[in-house]
Amino acid sequence: MSDFSSPTPASPPPVSAAMARAHRRYWRFNLALIAVLMTIGFIVSFGLPLFAQRFEHVRVAGFPLPFYFGAQGAILVYVALILVYIVLMQVADARLLRAARSEQGDEA
Repeated sequence: MSDFSSPTPASPPPVSAAMARAHRRYWRFNLALIAVLMTIGFIVSFGLPLFAQRFEHVRVAGFPLPFYFGAQGAILVYVALILVYIVLMQVADARLLRAARSEQGDEA
């Protein structure tokens, strides 16, 4: 019978140095991408409303730019940010998968 009273930390499986570098690149890319996209989201959410009166004379589809961003534009920017994240992370996932497959090919 197993003794569950003293948990032992799980250790990750051993990986090669090349695979560890690939994982680090993947993680750094992910963090950088999130930082950039969140900065854009912050600017759209808080930056544009601060300067809304300066853009009152600019018209988009007949509406003032601040109204357009408040009603529709910001939502479209957020959806675009999500799509950009999905596409770029799929590229990063494919890169990491290629590195893993080449690692498996080297072992065989």
